[in-house]
Amino acid sequence: MYIYNVTINVEETIVSNWLVWMKETHIPEMLATGKFSKALMTKVLVEEEMGGVTYSVQYTTDSKATLQKYYEEDAEKMRSDGSKLFAGKFVAFRTELQIVSEH
Repeated sequence: MYIYNVTINVEETIVSNWLVWMKETHIPEMLATGKFSKALMTKVLVEEEMGGVTYSVQYTTDSKATLQKYYEEDAEKMRSDGSKLFAGKFVAFRTELQIVSEH
């Protein structure tokens, strides 16, 4: 199992609208690609020097191959949707995590 983690720092002025969009539109669309089995959204409890509010969204997928298919088939569209709506109001970075064990 793999986790596709997206960490996003959002300007405080758009947090409410961004959260609604994430919960009602973006995360359901990510799951609708069929490449992720679940999503977990968390608020990062660290105050950033640059300000804003930071969130982490972790999408669980079955394999590196499935994640690669996401990159090839869906990533460009999914990333551009948020960029159009909230241009210049957030910074995102992405990491891939491999699950070693669960208890």
